[in-house]
Amino acid sequence: MRMTRSGAVWLWLLLPVAAWAEDVPEVPPEEEEQRPLDEAWRNLLRVEATTLSFLPRAGVGTSEGFLQVEPTLILDGGAEFGLNLGTPVRLRLWGGGGAAGFVRKEDWDSLSDFGQVVRGLKLGSNDAPVGVWFGALESYSLLSAHLVRRYSNRSNPDYHPAGGFLTGTLGPLYTQAFVSDVLGARLMGAEVALDLEHVLFGQPRAQGRYTLALSAVHDWGKAGGRAPPVTLAHLDGTAVVVVRPGFEAHLHAGWGGRPGVGGAWGAVVGAGADALTPTLDMRLRLEVRRQHGGFRQGFFGPDYELARFKAAGPEGFPLAETPFPDGYSAHGEAEVGWDAVRHGGLSKHLKVSLGAEAFSWGRFDVDGRMAVQLFARSLELTLKGLG
Repeated sequence: MRMTRSGAVWLWLLLPVAAWAEDVPEVPPEEEEQRPLDEAWRNLLRVEATTLSFLPRAGVGTSEGFLQVEPTLILDGGAEFGLNLGTPVRLRLWGGGGAAGFVRKEDWDSLSDFGQVVRGLKLGSNDAPVGVWFGALESYSLLSAHLVRRYSNRSNPDYHPAGGFLTGTLGPLYTQAFVSDVLGARLMGAEVALDLEHVLFGQPRAQGRYTLALSAVHDWGKAGGRAPPVTLAHLDGTAVVVVRPGFEAHLHAGWGGRPGVGGAWGAVVGAGADALTPTLDMRLRLEVRRQHGGFRQGFFGPDYELARFKAAGPEGFPLAETPFPDGYSAHGEAEVGWDAVRHGGLSKHLKVSLGAEAFSWGRFDVDGRMAVQLFARSLELTLKGLG
């Protein structure tokens, strides 16, 4: 398996392929319930064409260029159901040597790679007792995010699994469980949060004001290339201390470790704020962390799918076996979405997501993504980076 970095220039090509194929605008939740039955199901069929190149780095890999063609079918069944299917096929333009085929074989050489056909499958809504989602995991965080933070299961260019997560509510318990690969033995975990106010005083007016949560994540390391298995667990407590219309602020603290590995532990304290208005959606976090014995918060992060083979740094070991210095760190995260016209759904005129962590012994990590929509949303410019 070759671990290479990729760069892509995106060219969108939308083809009107049938009379019944119509655009699928995002519908705000308050309008979703008012749609007539004959408009309850919408669909979209389109084709995306993209140029893609893989470039060698430090003498590893070869220069290859591709034309990626991806037919897409979207079925919109409202708040409770959605299906997005696509089959990305990379057609070779140059490079690869004489034995390389016309279609890039690394994209389809394992069972997990067939998961890329499912770009998104939604069953249930945010208000339902149980909800399920399958597809690519991009910048995924597991609830408190002290184990899995801003993780992507598609950062390895030769591995294209479909992940999934399940959410469920039962009385004072709220649970989220996830898998990074539904067709292979890879990363999986869950977090269970207990509403303490509900347990002590009965059904509260607002759920989740005071919670105690336990999370655990295990990587089997058997799909997408062999890597050392690893297990982490974390305990978190959260208290919402300020509640205003459209605004909340909270304090949190936690402790975690690596079960079976003596002396590997970490602690964290921090604060956060969430703001939600018709045009602004903002989420801010600031934490002070302590790492000891090789444990670190955010272990399963944005670079994990490559770092599990070889972590950043001069040692050259997999992340699970790389010595991590004892010390402290300061971590900050900001997610901001702004829209000038109160447009519902995920589409925003400006979306910024940025995470950064500075360690007491000299290391600095940063990753972020910024997207801007221009010309009546007909053009979107996106910049994404990791360092």
